[in-house]
Amino acid sequence: MSAQRDRAALFGRLHVRGNPLVLFNIWDAGSALIVARAGARAIATGSWSVAAAHGYGDGEQLPLESLLAAVREIVRAVDLPVTVDFETGYGSTPEMVGESVVRVIDAGVVGINLEDQVLGEGRIRPVGEAAARVRAARRAADGAGVPVFLNARTDLFLRSDRAAHDDSMLDDALRRAAAYAEAGASGFFAPGLFDEAAIGRLCAASPLPVNILALPGAPSARRLAELGVARISHGPGPYRRTADFLETAARQAFTTELRGSA
Repeated sequence: MSAQRDRAALFGRLHVRGNPLVLFNIWDAGSALIVARAGARAIATGSWSVAAAHGYGDGEQLPLESLLAAVREIVRAVDLPVTVDFETGYGSTPEMVGESVVRVIDAGVVGINLEDQVLGEGRIRPVGEAAARVRAARRAADGAGVPVFLNARTDLFLRSDRAAHDDSMLDDALRRAAAYAEAGASGFFAPGLFDEAAIGRLCAASPLPVNILALPGAPSARRLAELGVARISHGPGPYRRTADFLETAARQAFTTELRGSA
């Protein structure tokens, strides 16, 4: 537990506005080791990637027990802080979220992503409801004695067309950042936000360090640093590129094998 607390404290210090922590998201112990060897300062799972690697769809379709088993193997394999994309917290109520958070902390993590969407309904929770779930997660972490970095994610931008990313949506995001901070969040994740001016405004006004997702069309890492971003995630991109390579290589192998046997 002492080592876990130390890694949690280190992970928190890695979030610096203007000098962002880059997380190249992984899905199992093997991919964690590869990314660690490449120079990672911390290891982060991606929920889509972990689910796909186990043959499941995203959206908490991967059973919690399977996720926890994968997390334990990742924590065992690397001597780095590990943060887990915990989707909406594996719980329909704040109390259930807290119980699930205790279990993932027991698996050795020092960071958690927690989304404000409602799985399967395509909507965002009202800010008070979402904040209650953040608060339950923070209470669970405090009770476990680990200063977990709780990264509160809003799906406002990811679940809307880029043309709708106007000032009113950014104002909504900032209200959420303030409410999640008050509830005990450590960071604010706004995947799907591309506009440089909006990212800069969010970073300047958010009470929490801002996390942006590196999607095609998003500003470069250097530009995100200039805008004040403290964390850059790669989400499902690494898994998807690996899967594309594997499928292409397999097709080529099968084709070559068939030609050789003709």
